[in-house]
Amino acid sequence: MKRVLITGAAGFLGSHLCDRFIKEGFHVIGMDNLLTGNIKNIEHLFPLKEFEYYHHDVTKFVHVPGELDYILHFASPASPIDYLKMPIQTLKVGALGTHNLLGLAKAKKARMLVASTSEVYGDPLIHPQKEEYWGNVNPVGPRGVYDEAKRFLEAITMAYHTFHGVETRIIRIFNTYGPRMRVNDGRALPAFFSQAIRGEGLTVFGDGSQTRSFCYVDDLVEGIYRLLMSDHHLPVNIGNPDEITIKEFAEEVLELVGNPKAKLTFKDLPKDDPKVRQPDITKAKEILGWEPTVSRAEGLKRTYEYFLKEVKVD
Repeated sequence: MKRVLITGAAGFLGSHLCDRFIKEGFHVIGMDNLLTGNIKNIEHLFPLKEFEYYHHDVTKFVHVPGELDYILHFASPASPIDYLKMPIQTLKVGALGTHNLLGLAKAKKARMLVASTSEVYGDPLIHPQKEEYWGNVNPVGPRGVYDEAKRFLEAITMAYHTFHGVETRIIRIFNTYGPRMRVNDGRALPAFFSQAIRGEGLTVFGDGSQTRSFCYVDDLVEGIYRLLMSDHHLPVNIGNPDEITIKEFAEEVLELVGNPKAKLTFKDLPKDDPKVRQPDITKAKEILGWEPTVSRAEGLKRTYEYFLKEVKVD
């Protein structure tokens, strides 16, 4: 039985990855310090002999006994509300955490996939974003702690690949959504659903003309799995190129939830907030044979059913 270590295992994406690799017949070792993760996301796996859990901070030395075939590094605060509140931890997990895990991959001769992000493109000057684009990032702005942590993560991963011969894979994740997102995550989708269900104002920043491209979590996990099993070591965008303005997206949530008390409210646009975001997924199609299959209408319906159970209404 192949063994895989998944960091950030109790988080939104990490927990779905644990499920997928259990389903694929792997022995899964989940690791999380629960800084932003929720143990509830993986509780259903605890009775399984194919799953074990380590409560550990990957910025400290990481030891896993026995053989290890794969490492998926998904530990990191990922929403603005988290990384603005925890800037040092965000930088440390991108730098020290990645360094520790690459060292483990080297020692175990394991293949390692690191979770990078579309935020490495910053507020892009080309559209849609191709992997060859170097980005437009403010390293000393409020978002720099996350953007630069991920840019460093990519750089050190490539260094371990070229200098030490470690088998590495780099995924650039675009906006993803689905069940197990935190209700108070701070990102657009959980904020919109929570506010709409409670009958509050849906917070739209700026005039809502900025765009995002939302990918359902099952599609993303499929892309991650295919990239891990591929022979491609350079970054690959995984996301849904179906672009929509934030205002239009909020209106779709309003229509789905149908709470007459909920309305749009507008606030100032945060500093360095990207004005456009859309992945060019040509590489994913050609190299991995991957493209998203879940429509936004279907994905939002599944996500709404989850948030209905999670959101507390006074």
